[in-house]
Amino acid sequence: MTDKTVSAPAPLQVSVAQMHCVPGDVEANLGITAHLVALAAQEGAGLVVLPEMATTGYFISDRLDELAEEEDGPVSSRLGEIAKRHGVYLVVGAPIRAEGAYYDAQLMFSPDGTRIATYRKAHLFSAEREWFSAGDAPMVVETPVGRIGMTVCYDLIFPEYVRKLVDMGADLVINSTNWITDGFQRHRWGWDAPTVTALAQTRALENGVWLAMSCCVGPEWQFDSIGHSCIVAPSGKVVASLGRSVGAASHEVVFEDEDLDRWRAIATYRADRRPELY
Repeated sequence: MTDKTVSAPAPLQVSVAQMHCVPGDVEANLGITAHLVALAAQEGAGLVVLPEMATTGYFISDRLDELAEEEDGPVSSRLGEIAKRHGVYLVVGAPIRAEGAYYDAQLMFSPDGTRIATYRKAHLFSAEREWFSAGDAPMVVETPVGRIGMTVCYDLIFPEYVRKLVDMGADLVINSTNWITDGFQRHRWGWDAPTVTALAQTRALENGVWLAMSCCVGPEWQFDSIGHSCIVAPSGKVVASLGRSVGAASHEVVFEDEDLDRWRAIATYRADRRPELY
C-alpha cells in the first residue's frame, strides 16, 4: 500500500497523443510525434504519452534488425530533443535492442531531454513472442510530477500486474498501446472501442488510480487500430478521450483534493480485499 504520509504531487496536466503511424518510416513518425507534442504543450501539458511502437509502426517484425535501436540511439536522442524543446515529460513506445534481443519498450524523457527510464513490455501477445523478448520487471518511475507506473498494451489486460504497480506507489498508470481489431473481432466478439475504454476504466476504478492510455488509430496491414486514447479518473470516469481523431487530449490530474478524498472514502476497494481467500 502507498505510504499516506508522503505528500501528494502537485496537479499535473497530462496529455495522451493519438497518431496514425507510418509503418517503417521513422522520420515521418518522429515528425508526427513532434507535432503532437507541440499541440499538447500548447495546452499546458506537463506529461505527454504516445502509443506503442510509435516511432516505427507495429507491423515491422521483418525489419526489426533495421529499425530497432539501442535505448540511447539516434531515435532516442531525437525524442529527448522534442521533450526538451517543449519542456515536458515525454513517454514514447519504441522497439529497442539490448543484450542481443529485441524489446517492445516505453522510453521516458525528462523536460531537460534526458532519458530517465526504459520499460520493457512484460506481457507479449500472440506472434509478439516470435519477435520480442519479454521484460521481467514492473516499473514505477519516481519523478517530481508523480510516481508513474509504466505499461505497454497487453500489460493492461492483467489486473494483478497493474495492482502491483499501484502497490509499488504509482500515482498514475500510463499505457502506450496499439489495440487492433478486424471484422471478425469487431462484429463477432465486440472487440472494439467500448471494450478497450472499459478496460482502462476498470483498471483505474479497481485500483483507485489515475490512468492515461495512448493508442494508435487507423488502418495498418490487415487490421484497424482502434484509437480512443483516454484519461480516466480513479472513479473510472473518462475525463478526456480522442475517439477516432488524430491529435492530443489533455486533463489536469489532481492527486489530492477534497473531492478525491471523499471518493476514496467511499471506494475502499484495495483496503477491502481479502487475499487470504484468493
